[in-house]
Amino acid sequence: KALLIIIRSAYTLGGLGSGFAKNVHDLKKIVSKAFSYSSQIVVEEYLEGWKEIEYEIVRDQYDNCIAVCNMENFDPIGIHTGESIVVAPSQTLTNSEYYSLRKLAIHIARDFHIVGECNVQFALDSSSEDYRVIEVNARLSRSSALASKATGYPLAFVAAKLSLGYGLHELKNSVTKNTSAFFEPALDYVVCKIPRWDLKKFYGVSNRIGSSMKSVGEVMAIGGSFEEAFQKGIRMLDIGMQGFINIMNKKKLKSARLLKESLKKPTDQRIFFLEEALEEGFSIKEIHHLTKIDLWFLYQLDNIFQTKKKIDRFDNFMDLPEELLRKAKKEGFSDIQIASIFYKKNRNHNISNLEKEIREHRKVKNIVPHVRQIDTLASEYPAHTNYLYLTYHAIQHDILYEKDEKSVITLGSGVYRIGSSVEFDWCCVNALNTIHKESYRSIMINYNPETVSTDFDLCDRLYFEELTLERVLDIIELEKPKGTIVSMGGQIPNNLVLRLYERKVKILGTSPVSIDKVENRYKFSNAMDHLKIKQPKWKELSDFDAIYKFIKEVDFPILVRPSYVLSGADMNVISNPEELQHYLREKVSISSEYPLIITEFIKNAKEIELDAVSQNGEILYYAISEHVEFAGVHSGDATLVYPPHNLYLSTLKEIIRISKKISKYFNISGPFNIQFLSKDNEIKVIECNLRASRSFPFVSKVSHFNMIELATQVLLGKKRNKLEPNFLSTNYLGVKASQFSFSRLQDADPILGVDMASTGEVGCLGDTFDEALLKSMLSVGYTVPKKNILISGGPIESKLDLLEAIKLLYKKGYILFSTEGTNSFLSHNGIPSIKVYWPNVKKYSNVIELIIRSNFIFFINS
Repeated sequence: KALLIIIRSAYTLGGLGSGFAKNVHDLKKIVSKAFSYSSQIVVEEYLEGWKEIEYEIVRDQYDNCIAVCNMENFDPIGIHTGESIVVAPSQTLTNSEYYSLRKLAIHIARDFHIVGECNVQFALDSSSEDYRVIEVNARLSRSSALASKATGYPLAFVAAKLSLGYGLHELKNSVTKNTSAFFEPALDYVVCKIPRWDLKKFYGVSNRIGSSMKSVGEVMAIGGSFEEAFQKGIRMLDIGMQGFINIMNKKKLKSARLLKESLKKPTDQRIFFLEEALEEGFSIKEIHHLTKIDLWFLYQLDNIFQTKKKIDRFDNFMDLPEELLRKAKKEGFSDIQIASIFYKKNRNHNISNLEKEIREHRKVKNIVPHVRQIDTLASEYPAHTNYLYLTYHAIQHDILYEKDEKSVITLGSGVYRIGSSVEFDWCCVNALNTIHKESYRSIMINYNPETVSTDFDLCDRLYFEELTLERVLDIIELEKPKGTIVSMGGQIPNNLVLRLYERKVKILGTSPVSIDKVENRYKFSNAMDHLKIKQPKWKELSDFDAIYKFIKEVDFPILVRPSYVLSGADMNVISNPEELQHYLREKVSISSEYPLIITEFIKNAKEIELDAVSQNGEILYYAISEHVEFAGVHSGDATLVYPPHNLYLSTLKEIIRISKKISKYFNISGPFNIQFLSKDNEIKVIECNLRASRSFPFVSKVSHFNMIELATQVLLGKKRNKLEPNFLSTNYLGVKASQFSFSRLQDADPILGVDMASTGEVGCLGDTFDEALLKSMLSVGYTVPKKNILISGGPIESKLDLLEAIKLLYKKGYILFSTEGTNSFLSHNGIPSIKVYWPNVKKYSNVIELIIRSNFIFFINS
């Protein structure tokens, strides 16, 4: 009997190098790939359709052992747990299954003499209670962070104490304060973790998900029911979805056959295909047969779908029965989700007004969420915890509000994605610390289990909640704070600014009117023209005749820039009329809400950044850094040098002069970032962000000056004096290099551009630029090539730029391969090389260690 086989690499993370083989050809291909990441692989039977269950086990040196949390994967075996939706506690296990696996997990921890914490993953056949142990992680794992946040049990803290020799009975429960850590948390709520992918950023990449992780972040939602938590989680992904039921902007598949195929072969979009299957009348059993997702989960999704159908029967939301509206809110329907059902019937309505009217209507009916505490013991013992969530399944608040206007709310950075990661959370955490130092009550709203800002002991009150207009307003109405900080969490809080301002919410720092003038590309470009500050030539993308006239003036390539986006999302360099036509056809619809502008694309220009803090328009402190790569590589992908290494003093002075002008014009109070182009001693402004930027942590750490602390003091209204930056007098440099994940993204094109692709970064110091740069390259996993280097020089200018470096490589004894034009150029300059045709480069992948292509460098092992 033929078996489907899974191959896994040892000593790797996230399923790197793993895959499924149906035949010998697949087996050879995957094994070859797996051995490139590890010297050891495991070949196992593939248990198709079995459930994946996890237990987090804690054990001390006295052999006290408990199961802190158990989790169930929504997706069956075959999808990596980091790629899967995960639910805690398990929802579909029988009592017998739960306790059998718990007993086995504890037995395993004891047998391995674990001291601290471990994670045990099981495969379970629900039809027979047969099981397999998939793996044991004798360390804190990705699931441990989720389990800690899901239960309120601080696994890392307890594991560290146990490693030092303490026993579980000697440690206090950090929530109740009067019971020991020798207890198993009891959950009176449901937690749902959902991964976030950014595969659309990569040209040519497969969107199939499986045994190797591709997701770049995750959300955790807490609710009184699975439906409520699940719908919250979908919104938290920040991908434009209002919940499981998405009435607006739906792109349907063409046929039932295609839909069945999309359910059978999991992709990053499968959860939305489940909704479409329900819409198309697929039975729950048929969906189960195609996906192997447990029937219980599918029935919960069907509950949501049936509620939507009931709401859809009414022509006006005022006619909705109170019980139906209450049921919808308990199942996680947002006000905008309900509004969109009625907007679809009558598009003369304004959907934002509809949302506002529904909010007021349900408040009159007293259909409002209540605040509940996560107390780890399901209220068995009194607890006074600050770890909170909102639910429609409660009838009163668990805490009392002071209403003394001493609270300051900070909106977090939300889900990690390409462009928004730990750097914005660092800003939020430092803002919370400063709020506390300044004797205010620190309030955090965030929902990412991977972040420090969602540690409940870091602030006075933590709302583990979604960052939507509805939920933020709910919390502001309860807290009645001194004000709300939106400038620390990146793009999600910035995108809420105008709507909060319209509802009379007090925003601390720069006026929301100024923020809109900067985020709106059209308004910002007009402002620069008004200030007579140079910028690349630009035109609003609205009148097509004017666009073609503009292109005749500046010529291709051109750059298309959307408003209110992070990490270059939907930004494109367009090189010819065909690409422009395609872009206008596919993307121009997004200009209906926010404007798009097109600008000339300036080649071979240096990119420079200024990070600063202002008070009432006057700059208090600033840091200037420069990019190693030419402009055209997104700032999040570029290699950043601070202090600047290769700038004229006149350039620095001009940047400071322009920045002061911009700060005064927008009357900035708080953190901001400006990006400049420099070419032929001419400085032009690319963009400005009236918030903390991705580079704030880097320049703060290298300069030994916490810019976020200063910025937060300004936001709180504390008068601060101007400070002189010290970057011109430092005798060392810092280099920030980007970490890419192309090795996990099959068939992805690794060429960098204006849309950010990196998934992390490192920062290194050195006495010289060369030392700091080399350290940073090694830190992101690159290795120095030993023998073979391929060179594709590009245009003649690039070849000439590279010539001296290539001569040095040849003298060092490297064997050089080159593409046709470069081979001829090198030969003319007395440098021998082996000719390679660029389309055939993949044939040399086992030989070549480094590729230099124009201004890009690729290390093969990365």
